[in-house]
Amino acid sequence: MWATLAASLFFLPFNHTLSLLLLLCSLAGAVYYAVLTLPAMAFLLFMLVVAVAVTLLRHRQQKWRVVVMELLLLLGCIALLFHVSGFNNFKILDKVQVGMLSGPFSMYYNFDKALIPFFVLICLPDLFTTQKHPSISQLSWIGLMCTVPALLLLAVAIGGLKIEFHFPQWIGQFFIANVFFVCLAEEALFRGYLQRRLSQWLGAYPALLCSALVFGAYHFAGGSSLIIFATLAGIIYGLAWLWSGRLWVAVSFHFAFNLIHLLFFTYPIYLPK
Repeated sequence: MWATLAASLFFLPFNHTLSLLLLLCSLAGAVYYAVLTLPAMAFLLFMLVVAVAVTLLRHRQQKWRVVVMELLLLLGCIALLFHVSGFNNFKILDKVQVGMLSGPFSMYYNFDKALIPFFVLICLPDLFTTQKHPSISQLSWIGLMCTVPALLLLAVAIGGLKIEFHFPQWIGQFFIANVFFVCLAEEALFRGYLQRRLSQWLGAYPALLCSALVFGAYHFAGGSSLIIFATLAGIIYGLAWLWSGRLWVAVSFHFAFNLIHLLFFTYPIYLPK
């Protein structure tokens, strides 16, 4: 079921028919294994009705009604982001400690968050590829890549993290969970939708900053330090999306950050002895 869901997200940018078939298979599996309960199924049915309404109203060029329906779809995506009730997400790891200096870590396969890109795609049919920022040099890209480890090293410098090498046996599960059920969902919502929409009103770089601030605020549960670092990371991901015009580039930067964090630093936090 989870492999099928990941595959449906993989094919989503370039083969909608295959992606939808795989999604239906994963939904059937989720119902069978009680990952989806009745409240979750009712919620998804409501989201589906709104998504169909957005599509029909767009074809009829009823712009204000499209805006209202799209806002409802966005609120539904936010509910999925915060794990609306009715989804029994599968816990892969339960309070494991990846290293001697690392804090306990739990990991889930998040079925709810994984559905976000499908609904955002209804609002923005060109979600995965849009107009890129002109004239970005290779040196600028190299500099942006360097900011990923630099931000983690900054966290070390102020005492939030420590350097600690790991290669856990569950690295494959981490890859699937992080790429498809975390990074893609968050980038679709924060960069693909929010930054894209805000840029239409505010301009490219103010929209980038606003979406990064919202992304930072989304991490409020981790405290003020995590909010600040998530905001800085959001700026990196936002630049990757803006300069390339491709959502998967932002997803790659997001996953690279998380993977480097896991492999070379205390994960998810430094736990003083």
